Amino acid sequence: MESAHYFSAQPAGPFTRKPLTVELAGETRHLQTSSGIFSPDGIDKGTAVLLAEAPAPAPQGTLLDIGCGWGPVALTMALRAPHSQVYAVDVNERCVTLTNENAALLGLGNVTASTPDAVDPELRFDTIWSNPPIRVGKDELHALLLLWLPRLAPGGSAWLVVQKNLGSDSLQRWLAAELDSTFTVTRESTSKSFRILRVRKASR
Repeated sequence: MESAHYFSAQPAGPFTRKPLTVELAGETRHLQTSSGIFSPDGIDKGTAVLLAEAPAPAPQGTLLDIGCGWGPVALTMALRAPHSQVYAVDVNERCVTLTNENAALLGLGNVTASTPDAVDPELRFDTIWSNPPIRVGKDELHALLLLWLPRLAPGGSAWLVVQKNLGSDSLQRWLAAELDSTFTVTRESTSKSFRILRVRKASR
């Protein structure tokens, strides 16, 4: 199955780069993609909604993209907040390589893509953007979100895009129940069958 394919650390098939032209942060960008990753041919609908709806990230903060694919979210964060430090994580090593290479193509020295275990566990994030991998399965999705969302810095926010028919409302309720009382979980907007959820960590 394709889903199992791109959720693998090392997807099957050759890692053959091919050109990709997309619009990010208001300009046309010439990047690279490959098979064996999520949405290899462009920006998927959910990510497009997230990039359109989420407010600008913390301008000089520490930012995170959970499930980076070829890098559209991380690259947009870095372009919109050039004085920030952007971390991008994915279990798929091909995605990690492509995101780092695409950042280099754009001259973005503020992007670091890696597998999740390579990120310093002491890091705290001012802004998190994610189109989380809903189809990975509920248990794995929940474990993923509980790994990263508690790492929000005080006053920080995570913006998640989730399709309505894939359980956005139940995920909102679950997050509100699972995260401690320093977090609030709200539905910020709905667009094209997707919801934008905001998880905010209280200021000190």
